[in-house]
Amino acid sequence: MPKHITVLKRQRQNLRRRVINKTNRTRLRNQVKKLRALIASGAEEEARQALTATIAIIDKSVTKGVIHKNAADRLKSKLTRQVNALASKVSTSADSS
Repeated sequence: MPKHITVLKRQRQNLRRRVINKTNRTRLRNQVKKLRALIASGAEEEARQALTATIAIIDKSVTKGVIHKNAADRLKSKLTRQVNALASKVSTSADSS
């Protein structure tokens, strides 16, 4: 067990930061899972709304240091392409019927 005051303080800080980081990471992952579930179900309008909320959470995660900016950009691009593909799939099936 450490005895230095600075080491004890550092342990307390690390514990607090770990909880905060875990919360932010969990929030991000859950939102991405919700959006992917909406994309898989084919709910275009709900997916569009969830996409804007997801992008906001991704951007907040970048500022908090949860993920890297380039990783966030890749994720936003990938999710946006999937939602747009869903929209084109829905409009194509509506045109054919």
